[in-house]
Order: sequence, then structure tokens, then C-alpha cells
Amino acid sequence: MFVLALRSVRQRPGRLAATLLAAFFGATVVIMFNSLHDTARQPGTDPAGTESLTLTAGVVGGYGTLLVLLGIASTLTVTVRQRAEEMALLRRTGATPGQITRMVVGEALLVAAAGALLAIAPALLAGRALVARFHETGQVAAGVDHVLGPIGLGAGLGITLLAAAGAAWLAVRRALRARSRRPVTRTIAGALALVAGAGGVGATFAMEPTEPALMAAPAFGSILIAAGLAAFSAPLLRALSTMSGGALRLLLGAGGHLAVLNLRRRADELTGVLMPLILFVGMATATLCIQAVESDAIAASGLTRSTEDKNLETLNVVVVGIVAVFCCLLLINSLASATAFRRREFGQQRLAGATRGQVLRMVGGEALLLVLTGILAGTPAALAGVLAFTAVRTGTVRPAATPGVWLGVVTVAALAAGLAGLLTAIRTLRTPATVAVAA
Repeated sequence: MFVLALRSVRQRPGRLAATLLAAFFGATVVIMFNSLHDTARQPGTDPAGTESLTLTAGVVGGYGTLLVLLGIASTLTVTVRQRAEEMALLRRTGATPGQITRMVVGEALLVAAAGALLAIAPALLAGRALVARFHETGQVAAGVDHVLGPIGLGAGLGITLLAAAGAAWLAVRRALRARSRRPVTRTIAGALALVAGAGGVGATFAMEPTEPALMAAPAFGSILIAAGLAAFSAPLLRALSTMSGGALRLLLGAGGHLAVLNLRRRADELTGVLMPLILFVGMATATLCIQAVESDAIAASGLTRSTEDKNLETLNVVVVGIVAVFCCLLLINSLASATAFRRREFGQQRLAGATRGQVLRMVGGEALLLVLTGILAGTPAALAGVLAFTAVRTGTVRPAATPGVWLGVVTVAALAAGLAGLLTAIRTLRTPATVAVAA
């Protein structure tokens, strides 16, 4: 089956483009930040620089690893579900579930390895830019150069391949067995993530207000809560489409009606798209607001910002930037892949009498409800971490910067989802309806 997987990748590389991009983005993040461990270990690095580099590599590397695992898993889930007919055909021709699983896992490993190797060069350039940023803030001595060694390369390749193999195995298992209304594995994983996230947020209250690690616990707790809520996003999407169905039909006409029907039917399939969207809203809002509260608290105290304060601020700015870019790219990648796969569906709708405008309004209505679902799930995850940090750090639960930051994050999420879906649909609709249906 590995030979079949190799031939499948060679004959139809475009089918696995979404997985390749997810592996490439994820490996870039992991290699870049884990290379800071290699940089800190080189001779001549001062103790303060070693501490800054190790702290950034440990905290952001942990965030990055979690995001890579979730991102590749969501992308592969979408990809494997699109191949249901192919796997059914293989079963009818005599292939066993084990053989199909080995084929798909082999494809995922080949694509993930290619993505990780392609990520080495951009990760090296990004790592150099990050170390240069540390030079500018005085956290690392100017004579310390960026180094990409065995830790960065090993972590990048190992985590990417492990994530691809595990995600492919789970996705094939779910696709081959009889569909249930609620996958047990996803329910258990979501519940565990919620419990762990609540524990991380709760640990904030056991810390001192001036403790350096105070910002890490609520931020990481928000990520886990967002991941847990993403596992339960399908029922939320169905409920939201039901409640807003009348308004969407009134606003978008027939396109809105089609959007509501599609979302009710495909809610489980769209969890792969909702995962990066919910993570982006939750993580970006939580980290930006926590940093704003910390900066306001230091300014209110009248103290001069120390090197450690600059270190933490730089760390959080980098975290937000990387998370925002990574999650946005994953969102665009997953949504574009899912929309492009619907070429035959769009063709059938047009042959049945739907116009191009109605199909585009349908895609726009779907994107609108997806964004609303991401906001409703991501906002509570962010608030859990922000309110816990604010209560411990300032003694109040009213962070002043939250509304503006939240509005900015939501705007970026809406633009990314809307443009990805609509632009892909416009390109897909260029294919004549008869050609699209016959494909």
C-alpha cells in the first residue's frame, strides 16, 4: 500500500495541496522557534540571552506544537472526508480497512516530509529575523548569531510527521466506520481539552500578581478551551443556522436558503474549517488583551519597564503574530480546499436553475454563519483567560482594551473567511456547469 500511496501522490499531487501547505506552515513555526534552543546552546551566549532565547523557545514552541497538531489534523480531516467515494471503491475491489489506512497514512507522511523539508529555508530566515529582534531590544547580545541545529530540525521533522501520521490514522478510522451522530473520540478529546483549559485558567489564581509566569497560564488555558469548544462546534453551527435561517433567507434570498440547508447537512464536515477559526479568535484576543492589561498595570504603578517586562512583551507580540498568521493561513487553506472540492455541486446547482450570483450568495451566507460560530465559540475561550489574568493582576474584572481588540480580531477573521470562500468560489464557477458535473 505504500507503493500505491507513492503513485497516488505522484499522479494527483493537487489533491494533497492543502495538507502540504498545512505541513509547510506548521513545520516553519516549529523549526523557527525550536532553533532558538540551538542558538542558546552555542558557546559565547550570555546567561541573560540564554534565558530569553530558552523562554521564547519553550513557551512559543509549546504553543506552536499544539497549533501544528490541531492544524494538520483539521486539514487532513477535510481531505479524507472528500475521498469517501474513493475509499468506498477500494473497499468494493477487495481492499481491507487496514490497507486503506496504511495507504492514506503513507500519503500523509510523504506530503508532510515534503512540507517539512520545504520549510527549512523560510524557518532559517524567520529565525534570523527573530534573533535580530532580540538584538534590537537588548535581550540578546549583538554577537550571538542565529543557529539552526539538531534540536530545531529534529523537532520540526518529528512533530510534523507525527502529527500527519496520527491525524491521517484518526481521519481514516472515522471515515471507514459507520457514521454516528456524534463521534465518541471527538467528544472525549473535546471534554479533556475543556477540563485541561479550565485547569490552566484556574492555576492563574494560585499565582502572585507580579509573577513572571502569570501570563502563560491563562493564555495556554484559552488555547485549550478554544480547542475543546471547536470539538463541539458542529451542534453550535446547526443551532445557529436554524435560528438565523429566516434572516439569512430574507437577506440573501435563494442563496441564503441553500446556505442554511448546506450547513445543516455538512456541519460535521466543517469542523476542520472551524478549528483554526475558533483558535484564531480565542488565542489572538486572549493574548493581545492580556498583554494590554499587563502594560496598563505597569504604567499605572509608575515603575520603569525592566528588561524582563520587555522580554515578556516581545514574547507575547511574537506569539500573537505567529498565531494570527498561522491560524489565518490554515483557515484560508481549509476553506479554499473545501470550497474548491464543491465544483461538481456548484455545477449541479447551476444546471438545476441556480444563477452564479445565487451560488456566490450561498457561499457568502455559509461564510457568515461560520464566522459567527467561530466568534461565539472563540470569545468565551478568550474571556476565560483574560478575566482570570485581570482579576489576579489588577484586582478587577473589567479590562478596558477588550472591546477594541476583540473587534479587530473578529474583523480579520471575517475578512479571511469571506475572501477565501468567495474568491475560491468565483474561480471554481469559471468552469462550465456541464464540465463540472461530468468531472
